[in-house]
Amino acid sequence: MTVVMMTAIHIPVMVREVIDALAVRPGGRYVDGTVGEGGHAEAILEAASPDGRLLGIDRDPHALSVAAERLNPYGDNATLVQGNYRDVVDICRSHGFGPVNGMLLDLGISSFQIEQGRRGFSFYREGPLDMRFSPTETLTADDIVNGYLEEELADVLWRFGEERRSRQIARCIVAQRPILTTTQLARVVEQAVGKRGQSVTHPATRTFLALRIAVNQELAHLASALEEAHGLLDGTGARFAVISYHSLEDRIVKDFFRREASDCICPPDIPVCVCNHHATLRLLTKKPARPSDLEVLINPRSRSARLRVAARI
Repeated sequence: MTVVMMTAIHIPVMVREVIDALAVRPGGRYVDGTVGEGGHAEAILEAASPDGRLLGIDRDPHALSVAAERLNPYGDNATLVQGNYRDVVDICRSHGFGPVNGMLLDLGISSFQIEQGRRGFSFYREGPLDMRFSPTETLTADDIVNGYLEEELADVLWRFGEERRSRQIARCIVAQRPILTTTQLARVVEQAVGKRGQSVTHPATRTFLALRIAVNQELAHLASALEEAHGLLDGTGARFAVISYHSLEDRIVKDFFRREASDCICPPDIPVCVCNHHATLRLLTKKPARPSDLEVLINPRSRSARLRVAARI
């Protein structure tokens, strides 16, 4: 597959909304902590032209190679780094980048990653149970599916996928081990819970989501990244935008933004403030922005996207 074909698959979600949310301006400095194949980064650099700069971070070396080709016209204005956005402060410091006028985290998985069966993300494509964003990581979905105790497996499916039928799925998986491929796992889950009927959602959706989150420690890394990243924002008005795709991610973002927009975070039963906390952010979206009906029609994978934005104060 050529680079042109790979980039053609990728459609950045809510790209116009992101540019508006970040208030991108010419000459600004921006961080895309989940640069992926460079769709949002390209739009940010275009809006920040001619001398705006962007630092893009991603764990996936394959996605970064696509992004590098896509962003090549911007030359040294685009800096791409393989790494984890939880380490954004260290990465920016090592590249002399910051403070920044805006930061974006798009927490979704790209079409390119899903379409590559060998990556193990899709229940529609035959592949090994991998699901790692980075090949340097050691834990795989195979380790969880075939190695965890039934109770541990059920806990993963419930905590990270909010799968109500986690126990019966885990029981069925353990009974049919070893499970070696994505499509085999999807069939086992379907056997455990029954066919989807009229539902558009595949029965294995939450199971695959839970395994991917567990393999890549996505929720823990998100919490760390939020704590780290907002300290990089440059003075009053710098923007922080996060696109999430399921309730667990969105809850972490919502709670963080609300906490950092409050002057007091003491428990409600304490009559006098003792926390000495001061607001560092101002909420710009009390409720998350959602993609338009037209965007969902063009790009159905955008339908669950939720954009939250805050500004530095």
